[in-house]
Amino acid sequence: MKRVALTMLLCLPQWLAAQNPIIRDQFTADPTARVFNGRVYLYPSHDIVPPAGQRQDWFCMEDYHVFSSENLTDWTDHGVIVAQNKVPWVRPDSYSMWAPDCVYRNGKYYFYFPSAPKDGRGFGVGVAVADSPEGPFVPEPEPIKGISGIDPCVLQASDGNAYIFWGAGRCAKLKPNMKELADDTPKEKVKWGEREFEMYGVNCLSGLPNRQAEGPFAFEYNGNYYLTYPYVRENTEVLGYAMSKNPMGPYEYKGLIMAEHANGCWTNHHSIVNYKGQWYLFYHHNFFSPKDDKRRSVQIEKLFFNSDGTIREVKPTMRGVGVNKATERIEIDRFSEASADVSTAYVDTVDYKRGGLVSLPRKGSWMKYNDVDFSCITDGYLLVSVKAADNTEFCIREKSAKGKVVARFKLVVKPEEPAGGSAAMNRFRRDLRNQWLSQTAALDYTPTGITDLVITNEGDGELSVDWVQFKNRPKYFSPVTTAFAKPDKEGFIRRWMLLEPIDKPNSGNTVFTDSYLREHFNREYFKGQQTILPKDGQKVTAVFKQEQAPAGFGRGQAAPANPEVKTVKQTLTWHALDSENSNVKLFRFAEKWGSKVYGVLFWAVTVIDCPEDIPNVRLAVGSNSASMWWLDGEEVLLLSGDRRMVRDDCMSHRLTLKKGRNILRGAVINGPGMSDFCVRFLDEKGNPVRNIEIK
Repeated sequence: MKRVALTMLLCLPQWLAAQNPIIRDQFTADPTARVFNGRVYLYPSHDIVPPAGQRQDWFCMEDYHVFSSENLTDWTDHGVIVAQNKVPWVRPDSYSMWAPDCVYRNGKYYFYFPSAPKDGRGFGVGVAVADSPEGPFVPEPEPIKGISGIDPCVLQASDGNAYIFWGAGRCAKLKPNMKELADDTPKEKVKWGEREFEMYGVNCLSGLPNRQAEGPFAFEYNGNYYLTYPYVRENTEVLGYAMSKNPMGPYEYKGLIMAEHANGCWTNHHSIVNYKGQWYLFYHHNFFSPKDDKRRSVQIEKLFFNSDGTIREVKPTMRGVGVNKATERIEIDRFSEASADVSTAYVDTVDYKRGGLVSLPRKGSWMKYNDVDFSCITDGYLLVSVKAADNTEFCIREKSAKGKVVARFKLVVKPEEPAGGSAAMNRFRRDLRNQWLSQTAALDYTPTGITDLVITNEGDGELSVDWVQFKNRPKYFSPVTTAFAKPDKEGFIRRWMLLEPIDKPNSGNTVFTDSYLREHFNREYFKGQQTILPKDGQKVTAVFKQEQAPAGFGRGQAAPANPEVKTVKQTLTWHALDSENSNVKLFRFAEKWGSKVYGVLFWAVTVIDCPEDIPNVRLAVGSNSASMWWLDGEEVLLLSGDRRMVRDDCMSHRLTLKKGRNILRGAVINGPGMSDFCVRFLDEKGNPVRNIEIK
């Protein structure tokens, strides 16, 4: 593993549309999905919180939005297309614009919707027409004559006809104008209690399981017609289906598409669509309103057929169907698979839209999250939001619980004991564990393309994860690709050979006195330290003695009189790099190539070629923390103490850059803070020296 850097931040998650529910800024239900012009268009109903004067425990819908997507991940809201107070025949305060549908025919888009008419009798089904799937839709002045019911669906069959289904599975043929029932639409007398009345169309659910059936959705596939519909099997709705060789039946019941929602949500409503060769089930659930099943949200799952044309039962998930870009925040509780001991819960039981967390309670617990696209990661690191017990270790691996390690974390909570003794300490630790901590780590390995991620608990403590996100670092360095470089317009030298950092623990920067620095900078850490002209990729072995504080020694304590001494051996690599900035960001260099970012010693070398002698120049340096600089083997500048990097912070005595090759070396030591440096030569007038080449 390269290294882990930890920061502790309170985190507020963001939402990702590649996961269920797919629409996050409003409640959506009764989804009808259609494919138009290579995009999926979603026409749901729109649940809202009932306004004053409306029944507070019932469905409340006043308008329709349309959404579209090319990837089932990023959804565009095209706004309101039909509203109850804009339809001539709808009672403007009815709040009953239930499940809709939309189809394309005759060069137009026909949007079908139910609502309560102004005459106050039952439900009617209207149609609005547009030239585009996003609208604007113009509603017809009257509902379709002959239809009394809800939840219209239009099937455009391979026989060339269009059939409209509504209510509890009634069906009739439409005229070519798509606004009227065909003249030969059958009628039948239906008895409801003591009442008997005439109904248009045929009852396609006759003889099938149909208790409280509603919301029919019909489609055709591979020579079969499918009539799918919600009905109450026990106490809440399931999604069932029947098959026929004729669009108007008779239909034979085949079984379930989806069973009851586990949390007791009363309704489900759906549509089924083929997009780019894959079938999908759109349905709704009340994840964002678990205590109110009249406010629902659309979800998606993949759907599959058996060889005989029957439908495999679909299990609802929170993962959804979209591919996540690794740079997006991934709500990890939407996992695809997990060990049996893994559990989920809401992050905030007051604000359910903050989503969920997943808990991995013990060593060996794991969860798998499918379809993460790493093609967007060029120079990445990982950010994770977690709660964890002391001494918790966990990994993010590729494809399986024993797959390649993408990143590894070890969280050891060792806060300084607060005043108040052990009881206060225990409270402090408990409170700390109850915070969401944002942890960053370098990547041991960067996957390519689309792959699956697995989080594994590999320590002894419980782990809860809210989200993970991969990010690309800003471009701090570029590999050297040219024979030489020039100083930048301000004279700063940006081309350097940098050695991976040497382990040099320091509890703070206050020890960086002149005597301390001269002692430690002039130690030999590797052979040829002051003579080597390294090549890119060249390795050196650093072997040196290192003082180590005894066990129990803490930060802020006086240095021990007799520190332990150990021998350290490191194999390090030189890197030829051009800095993207005038200040060379050593901390970022260590993040990418080092084993540690704090308590380290950096070595830098560059070669300066001069066309002629350049006398009376000064080396001007700024460094974050302390540094020492040598020109052609002679010490020319020492920056001591705990300092921030400031341009031209210190200047050397007058120097001569001789004609030909000059070798500039620098060493920068770092304690617990950041580290970088900037270097240039200034002439007698304070102007930057630029007539040199950097090799």
